[in-house]
Amino acid sequence: MDDQNKNLIFATALSLLVILVWFVMFPPPEPAPTDPNAPAAEAQAEDPLAPTPAADPATGDTATTGTRAVSETAADAPRVAIDTPSLVGSISLQGGRIDELSLKDYRETIDPESPVVRLLTPLGSDTPYYALHGWAPGAGLTPEQVPGPNTLWQVEGGGTLTPDTPITLFWDNGAGLIFRREISVDEDYMFSVRQTVQNRGNNEVSLAPYGIIARHGKPADLKKFFILHEGVIGMADGTLAEITYDDIEDYAFNPGEGAPADVTQVTEGGWLGFTDHYWMTTLIPAPGTPFKAVTKYDPQRGIYQTETVQRTQSLAPGETITADSRLFAGAKEWATIRAYQNEGGVDRFLDSIDWGWFFFLTKPIFAVLHWLNQMIGNMGWAIIALTVLLKALVLPLAYKSYVSMAKMKELQPEMEKIKEAAGDDRQKLQQEMMALYKKEKVNPAAGCLPILLQIPIFFSLYKVIFVTLELRHAPWIGWIRDLSAPDPSTLYNLWGLLPWPAPEPGSVLALIFIGILPLCLGISMWLQQKLNPTPTDSTQKMIFAWMPWVFMFMLGSFASGLVIYWITNNLITFTQQYAIMRSHGHKPDVFGNIKSSFRRGDKPAPDTGKKK
Repeated sequence: MDDQNKNLIFATALSLLVILVWFVMFPPPEPAPTDPNAPAAEAQAEDPLAPTPAADPATGDTATTGTRAVSETAADAPRVAIDTPSLVGSISLQGGRIDELSLKDYRETIDPESPVVRLLTPLGSDTPYYALHGWAPGAGLTPEQVPGPNTLWQVEGGGTLTPDTPITLFWDNGAGLIFRREISVDEDYMFSVRQTVQNRGNNEVSLAPYGIIARHGKPADLKKFFILHEGVIGMADGTLAEITYDDIEDYAFNPGEGAPADVTQVTEGGWLGFTDHYWMTTLIPAPGTPFKAVTKYDPQRGIYQTETVQRTQSLAPGETITADSRLFAGAKEWATIRAYQNEGGVDRFLDSIDWGWFFFLTKPIFAVLHWLNQMIGNMGWAIIALTVLLKALVLPLAYKSYVSMAKMKELQPEMEKIKEAAGDDRQKLQQEMMALYKKEKVNPAAGCLPILLQIPIFFSLYKVIFVTLELRHAPWIGWIRDLSAPDPSTLYNLWGLLPWPAPEPGSVLALIFIGILPLCLGISMWLQQKLNPTPTDSTQKMIFAWMPWVFMFMLGSFASGLVIYWITNNLITFTQQYAIMRSHGHKPDVFGNIKSSFRRGDKPAPDTGKKK
């Protein structure tokens, strides 16, 4: 076995091993679990915002007021409509909750008639998910003297919340304190909340502003996929925190010292909330504002909760205090989040997108992909253009590799002579081979370099295609209407020519009866092999014969965008290698190698390449 074939087999085996490890570490998503958090029985909860037992600020539950009762009341409460270019929903005047929100630009499936994505849902729905702002009572106040989740607010001026028309909620506690909450929203997904308290009484009081995001139960479409983080996400003084739902539950059932909650003191600024695959809801105190970041789970009612609690402020008679914060509730669009980070001052907000371990590759790769998509107008063609750019970037290294492979071909006759002269003397064979490589300035390991370079790029692009929203439901050509999903065509019905439906995605039949793109992938890998003659060794011959088709089935269930990248990469690699080998005097006999692979019993020639 010559060194070139050893290198190719080594690189192939390494790539196959990496793919297999990838499947073990990153198994396919499990079916979405059913919601275990039906309306719970009444239970007393300790308010983490106050030092004494009181009503939970998210639900209003006390020892005598259960979740079910609150839900029934909230469903009938008056509302203020929300209508922006990106959002539609409403705010409940009971508690002033932002609890009904849908994303106008995104639908649940690729069917244009499918419902739009619903992000926030009120109490009384199957899985309530909402945001709430308020004040925690301090010295001189009782919980009843500050607005709570059941407080019925009034609207000053009325109307609909739009980017041009903010609304103001008003509540008088009857004891000298006037509370106002001004809510505005931009054209994308950012709400601004300004809370003010005016003291018209005779006594000094103290209170602390807070924001809460409460989620009753896990999301129905939770992926539970190792490559993707879903759950709590936050930034505290430049440090990113990611907590899964399971970790939150573990902490609640096995708390350390103190309350069963994760508490972080933030001094410079940050944000905290929940992230899904493509959507996010995040509390953002004003930049530079110290706050307490709290994450907790109520196992009795199945409520996950994140809170940002700002410092307690004293309010003397005749004074007014103000607290500003923002709420992001929407899609994790790269350009939008980047603008909030760079222009809106939200610290490292782009890290809310899960860039993974290879962030130093995934971030720039997606930035270029996004730019190409804007220039071309189609994400599929942008992936192809990105592949061309990546291949051009690594061309200097690939060139050296392909030149080395061409030289190895030229040295094939001399290598055969050395093998015959050495016989069974392995040490002499190695010494003679190394002397030949040194004399001709050939690196036998250089042939592995292109494949080794391709592995981190492949993983990074896989991460980008799987995680980023811009690939979701992005069409390419014809039948490819979602680049983040596998090729929907199938050999089972001759890719749509026969009158029966395709197998269900994820089934064994769907894995076996692959689509058009995976088939093209296998052919492109097989064609790339034919730059070199069929190996004479039977083991090598078998490995090379099966490798393209094994990869074809293994990658058949990957996102279409990734398969497009791999096909394009194979075709460019074939062209580069063929041109470089020709430029160094070796003419690959591609058609001869293809013919020889179909012969039975014929022993291929050691080298079918021809000199110019």
